[in-house]
Amino acid sequence: MTNIGAGEILYDLRKRIQEIQSDLEQLGEPTKNIPEMIESANLLRTNEYLSKSDEKKTELLDAYGKYSLALEELLTTVFDIQKDLKEILKEQSRLISNSSKKPLKSKSKKK
Repeated sequence: MTNIGAGEILYDLRKRIQEIQSDLEQLGEPTKNIPEMIESANLLRTNEYLSKSDEKKTELLDAYGKYSLALEELLTTVFDIQKDLKEILKEQSRLISNSSKKPLKSKSKKK
């Protein structure tokens, strides 16, 4: 995930998740059977609702899957950076300790 635009990918995926969740909310609850309609018509209406709902839920799962993968890649990058920073700090500490171990020459003037 060292690609530039990782944040944009996450933003787009999160936006897509919110859109799908909104679509699911707009579907509402399944319609209740209307007594005046025959049973098969009521079943068709219920089936149509369930089909739309399942489709949106599948899209939502797919979007969450992609979002999770993008977050995992981002975390891997963060951990790699953390490891690199630790190595840099170790190297700097080593250099500082080596430079402080060298004896300093005193400049004393003879009169």
